[in-house]
Amino acid sequence: MSNLIYLDNSATTFPKPDVVYDFMIDFYRKHGVNPGRSGFDAAIETEEVVHDTRKMLTELFNGDDPNRLTFSYNASDSLNMILQGLAEPGDHVITTMLEHNSVLRPLYYLEFNKIITVTHIPFDKHGYVNPGDFKKALRKNTKMVVVNHCSNVIGTIQPLTEIGKICKEAGVNFVVDSSQSAGTIPIDIKAMGIDVLVFTGHKCLMGPTGIGGSYVMEGVPVRITRFGGTGVRSAQKSHLEEFPYRLECGTLNIMGVAGLNAGIKWVLEQGIDNLHQKEIMLWDRLRKGIQNIGNVITYCAESSENQNPVLSLNIKGFESGDVGTMLDVDYNIACRTGLQCAPLVHAGLLTDKIHGTVRLSVGPFNTEEHIDAAIQAIDEIASIRR
Repeated sequence: MSNLIYLDNSATTFPKPDVVYDFMIDFYRKHGVNPGRSGFDAAIETEEVVHDTRKMLTELFNGDDPNRLTFSYNASDSLNMILQGLAEPGDHVITTMLEHNSVLRPLYYLEFNKIITVTHIPFDKHGYVNPGDFKKALRKNTKMVVVNHCSNVIGTIQPLTEIGKICKEAGVNFVVDSSQSAGTIPIDIKAMGIDVLVFTGHKCLMGPTGIGGSYVMEGVPVRITRFGGTGVRSAQKSHLEEFPYRLECGTLNIMGVAGLNAGIKWVLEQGIDNLHQKEIMLWDRLRKGIQNIGNVITYCAESSENQNPVLSLNIKGFESGDVGTMLDVDYNIACRTGLQCAPLVHAGLLTDKIHGTVRLSVGPFNTEEHIDAAIQAIDEIASIRR
């Protein structure tokens, strides 16, 4: 494992900073109790870490009220609550062909059950959506627009500010999935016109798996879809409507929140821009090296502008899964192959019929040596068919 070259950071960043592991273990040993449910010191101190994490994320996204920052298992979990909590019978929803299944499947469920209708905006040959297409797709019954800030397949960063302006003018809720961008690309929910921002903790925010959440702006009518304990007003028969309880029930993943707390602090200490610049520099080195190899195709990787460090490729004559196996077994390089939970992206790239792509994604602990080793490995594999 020590020699592993890990290029699957879009799935989850690995390794995490040592401070994340250390804080999680120390915190859970001392404060592994239920926050806010009791008045003893350990419970109060645990709640302080939970609130501190809410506050840091709220400030990171330029929100106003930390209580409107709610925690869940991950982005998929929050997207289910948000999409089902906003949709009503007869609504129309606009989304894109760049979405992950965490958006697509809840919308498919609502569509198949004849609750909503959905329009999917395509992306261009460079991997970007045109904001004007959203304006054209608006209907009288359009309830919300749902957009993936950054593609987990091709890494393109979408023009949220322009889309958000169109949504505001139309009075439509703007929901953004920031799974691939929160922690690596600055996000300002006010400037971008975002009504609901969904995030996950285990990617660019450098936290552990099993923790994510959302920030919901004031006035966004998300219905409660889950019911249970809150530790507050227990005699009340209905679930509490105020935030954060509105979208939280039961005991939080306290160890996950602690790890996320440490991860955010590490990201802020390093500097979001600094981390991104380093990663995109490595990505550009990877892109240029691989694009010089014969028999290799890269997808939507023309420039480092408006781009996250994600590179999708195929080697002519090979199944993507076979390339991934060779990279793993012969070169000890970890990557992701197939459709990457984003089938419509591959439909747009025309890679759905050839079982997807090989995805290499750079993280903060990758080095130039890792990148050069990956380029050499792809070259050697491609030479088999040359």
